[in-house]
Amino acid sequence: MGARKRERRILALTGAAALLALSVNLIISAINAHNGSSKRKKKKRDLPCSSVHISLSASEIDRLTDHIIAKSKDTYDLVASVPLGKVSYANVISPLAELEAQQFPLIQSCVFPKMVSTLDDVRKASCEAEKRLDSHLLMCRKREDVYRVVKAYADRGEQLGSEAQRYVQCLVREFERHGVKLTLSKRNEMENLKSRIDELSLKYIENLNAGTKFVLLNEQELAGMPREFLMELEKTDGKLKVLLTNFHVTPILEHCKIGASRKLIAVAYGQRGGAENLDILESLVESRHKFSQLLGYSSYAELVLEPRMARTSSKVFEFLEEVSANLNDLATRELKVLKDLKRKEEGDSPFGMEDFLFYMRRAEEQQLDLEFGEVKQYFPVSLVLSGIFKIFQDLFGLRFEEVKDCETWHDTVRLFAVRDVTSNDLLGYFYLDTFFREGKFAHTCVVPLQNGWLASNGTRKVAIALLISQCPKQIDGNPALLRFSEVVSLFHEFSHVVHHMCNRATFSRFSGLRSEGDFIEIPSQLLERWCYESVSLKMMSGFHQDMTKSITSEMCKSLKRRHDSFAGLKLKQEILLCLADQIIHSSENVDIVELLKHLHPKVMLGIPLLEGTNPASCFSRLAIGYEAICYSYIWSEVFAADIFASKFQDDLLNHYAGLQFRNKVLAPGGAKDPLEILSDYLGREPSIRPFIENISVSSFKEPTILILVRSKTAPLDTNDSTSTVVLVKMLQNWTEKYFCDRYLPFTPLL
Repeated sequence: MGARKRERRILALTGAAALLALSVNLIISAINAHNGSSKRKKKKRDLPCSSVHISLSASEIDRLTDHIIAKSKDTYDLVASVPLGKVSYANVISPLAELEAQQFPLIQSCVFPKMVSTLDDVRKASCEAEKRLDSHLLMCRKREDVYRVVKAYADRGEQLGSEAQRYVQCLVREFERHGVKLTLSKRNEMENLKSRIDELSLKYIENLNAGTKFVLLNEQELAGMPREFLMELEKTDGKLKVLLTNFHVTPILEHCKIGASRKLIAVAYGQRGGAENLDILESLVESRHKFSQLLGYSSYAELVLEPRMARTSSKVFEFLEEVSANLNDLATRELKVLKDLKRKEEGDSPFGMEDFLFYMRRAEEQQLDLEFGEVKQYFPVSLVLSGIFKIFQDLFGLRFEEVKDCETWHDTVRLFAVRDVTSNDLLGYFYLDTFFREGKFAHTCVVPLQNGWLASNGTRKVAIALLISQCPKQIDGNPALLRFSEVVSLFHEFSHVVHHMCNRATFSRFSGLRSEGDFIEIPSQLLERWCYESVSLKMMSGFHQDMTKSITSEMCKSLKRRHDSFAGLKLKQEILLCLADQIIHSSENVDIVELLKHLHPKVMLGIPLLEGTNPASCFSRLAIGYEAICYSYIWSEVFAADIFASKFQDDLLNHYAGLQFRNKVLAPGGAKDPLEILSDYLGREPSIRPFIENISVSSFKEPTILILVRSKTAPLDTNDSTSTVVLVKMLQNWTEKYFCDRYLPFTPLL
């Protein structure tokens, strides 16, 4: 899900009580009121049941941020003042829960404009508001006085409902993970380490992106490249300037017929971070390890995994070993196909990492009759959206109704109400900000604007979400068309919208988009499968010159075959880097250079690293955002495959299975343990078998492979078992969805 890290930080932010919401509404209503004329113009109405403020000015964002922080501090001070002997749910937990729920839409009102506003000053004010609110959140979660009161209540052990008990546990854990139990000296050390980690992470990314890195090649060295691509390259000293970005590197690795040129580009791309980033990463991992130990965890991986579905690093390795043991046979067969193709075209030159994309494309051209330019003609934006709506309505018993005459931040933004088709109950609203414009956030994502929750007076507050995408606009009367990858992305993100709408948790904190990190993608990974099935593809498609003519069955089959092609090898690149991620964050004193040197041929079926490169120097996920959790997408995909095979494979629009999924999986949000949620829906614990069968892997089990990793203080000796410091279990990770656009050697997720 797009912009998720920022959303998670904001989601937990506490703030003002209901009085603030009322006062702010009055202030903003006054500011926006029509004046200067006795004859009032027709005003767009406010959205019912919403505390979200649309189209705030820069000064209004500043004032609202001030109010949020001030009222939040007042409430925290009030809770902190409760005597430890008089703590109760009513004077400790309830005020914090209500505060969090009431302020979330106000916080989002300040923050989301930076992603969508057309005004520079508003975007700037929104960015500043986010920084201030993030800083405020951090301060709140470090308040030892509030923690003492919350912990005193938790220790009383009062009988609570399961969701309330879960909420109390989350509060206690959140305080403790921010170091409130540490001595002052250790807290200072923790702060210094956190600053050091942030500094190193930023330095890694800056170094990766620093400067204009390029390679000069002539047209002969770029044989096979489309003429349009060559014409767009800048010329320097009679040669063509190839930038080391995925926009240039991917096409060359896919289309260039000259193996030496592909290798030159792949090596240069893999050297971008260089030795400097390896040194930075080593220091970064060391600082993370010290940080986690201060908090009482054995490793950084254990710290990160504790609040997730997997819980422990050993569970991650156990899961991934079981999945990966079934992968080698398939990947070996796939690699043989590619090697045979290269032998026919280039003779006996060795097959290297630089050859993967080129020969995968060649194999797909021979096996699949698929032209993406033609496929695009069947996906007009309007028809795709109406098809998506139809599928989700039929499957989950929902009704989407467009709401007219409500305020939005741009005239192309549409608003929809979501209702239960049987009871007609309002579940929530979502905004669709569909089309490209300057200054708008550049990726497809979902932003929660208001969480669904149950107020203390018994009234249900509805969910509100925003789906941002960058679809092309209609030009000269011709309908805007989507690439197939854009269709998949839009479908995936809309699944998150529906998850948010269907949430029925009592606490705002447990909204659908607040689920645990390795569970939240399961519904979207499941529903994404509808994009590769004929019945649903035909509902979303229509030839742009004749909307009644849907995509052909042959195209649907080809799209599915292409999605599944070379699944083993695509996973192998993820395996390599996710192994490195999990190992370095769950072990101490691992030599990263030696780890990758010996791990690469083991995972990549004997293919060595390209000389002079190291994936760890240019893998941004190791620096920020995914450290120790790269496994999470394959985790989600495996469980999604089980649900699909068990409930939907024989009937994609199984209304009963869809309603059960809505009520048992989507409705709880984060209010229940994810394993309990899945087991309740499936009637058993989830299994990896459907995923394995789906990628057609043989069931024979490979022996566990030992990788010898040199300690920084001991030489590597493959004949001496005492030098083995890590037992690396073969694993696999998420299959990158849009292989042709984004999948590159050394950095699978660009």
